[in-house]
Amino acid sequence: MSAFPDLTAAQWSVLVIAAVFVGIAKTALPGLATLSVALFAAVLPARESTAVMVPLLIAGDLYAIWMYRHDVDWRTLGRLAPAILVGLGTGALVLWRIDDAGMKRMIGIILLLLTATTLQMMRRRERHGSDENAGTTRAFSRSPVARWVYGSLGGFTTMVANAGGPPMTMYLIASGFDVMRFMGTQACFFFVVNVMKVPFQVGLGLTSARSLGLDAVLLPPLVAGALVGGLVIRRMSTRVFDVLVIALTIASSAFLLV
Repeated sequence: MSAFPDLTAAQWSVLVIAAVFVGIAKTALPGLATLSVALFAAVLPARESTAVMVPLLIAGDLYAIWMYRHDVDWRTLGRLAPAILVGLGTGALVLWRIDDAGMKRMIGIILLLLTATTLQMMRRRERHGSDENAGTTRAFSRSPVARWVYGSLGGFTTMVANAGGPPMTMYLIASGFDVMRFMGTQACFFFVVNVMKVPFQVGLGLTSARSLGLDAVLLPPLVAGALVGGLVIRRMSTRVFDVLVIALTIASSAFLLV
């Protein structure tokens, strides 16, 4: 840590907690990933925080892929792929032009609006019977409009602020995924997307020896968080999971606006 004399003990504590949250997010509670984004951005400049987080996110993705390797919905990922690519490209252009403060506010607003829309859809579903509910869920997951809205926003927000979790979280929950299928599908999605972000970040000059050094220090706390998440997820019902994920998404999105 002496290699980073500009960081105080309090700032290191925040970064360590954020790294633990990334590990838990990858194996149990995806909403914590956006909270980690906010914590990293509170300590580091937004652009540097993005560069530091990507290798950590990839490491967490690899652990989650191994853990949920039998629970991936490849068909859903294939349908979302074109929209995600468009979002990534658009995000790269915006990242080149926008400043740190404007970027955080924009992401916070997008995530809150998206969460509100998804909650409204879920309330509407719950007012119907189970057969109608299942039909509505299938219709949503197959809707080209839903795929393009949520997929492009997922690619866009993950490129500009490593905050693609909420759009994908809302899409998978609204599609009626159970906990294990949710985690497995999300793990593969974010591994591919995060790896695709690396060339963009290198090209924009965001990755540096300093950012990689921070990653090396923060990797052990991330692994510890992933292990804790693996223990928690097996004791959690789908209902509790959905409530916690949505609550964390709202809290972390609001934090980005402060």
